[in-house]
Amino acid sequence: MIDLYYAATPNGLKLRLFFEETDLPHRLVRVDLGKGEQRAPAFLAISPNGKIPAMVDHAPADGGPPLALFESGAMLLYLAEKTGRFLPRDPRLRLECRQWLFWQMAGLGPMAGQAGHFRAHAPEPVPYAIHRYTNEVERLYGVLDRRLEGRDFILGEYSVADMACYPWIAVHDGLGQQLDARPALKGWVDRIAARPATQCAYEGVESHYAKNRPAMSEAERRVLFGAPATDSSAEGDPR
Repeated sequence: MIDLYYAATPNGLKLRLFFEETDLPHRLVRVDLGKGEQRAPAFLAISPNGKIPAMVDHAPADGGPPLALFESGAMLLYLAEKTGRFLPRDPRLRLECRQWLFWQMAGLGPMAGQAGHFRAHAPEPVPYAIHRYTNEVERLYGVLDRRLEGRDFILGEYSVADMACYPWIAVHDGLGQQLDARPALKGWVDRIAARPATQCAYEGVESHYAKNRPAMSEAERRVLFGAPATDSSAEGDPR
């Protein structure tokens, strides 16, 4: 059994996609970010950075004690290796998969998160930041669009690289992006959205960057974005 500490954010949804695609036994432990549950000592013992997702595998492959993991990319690789699924066996393709997974973790996710924050959650407009991050996300979308030309998925076959990238493309409207001019990327999104596992993972999920999303309360804003600088575990967006 694996405990998945989860909230329905793009990073959390990466892991939901994996679990829905497999029959790996797991239990969802929902973390209420607006109430600051990601700062609880018990959670920080699992995820020292105070962010979701995180997980505890109570039956790791080495037969040892329960294994705690944080960072969504590391978790996807761990699960792919544990199950032997969604990570190519061919050494070169496996390396390509890791490259695109790291590309998402280092570029697409952080830049999209900043674009979404300044467009949807900043207390007042910051035009330079909106322009800077929206343009960088547009560039990154172009990188992925070119990669997908002539391919159904990033590696040709569905993999953890697709699971990592998809949640940050699915929220494109809230990031100021349109897909009509990127047919390869749009087709890829449509193919993944049509998968039964994706539909299960996204059931009832609302984008954190949706334009019509109800405004968060001042208390929630303080918890998510206004933590004291002296508390390093609470700095930054926990998603």
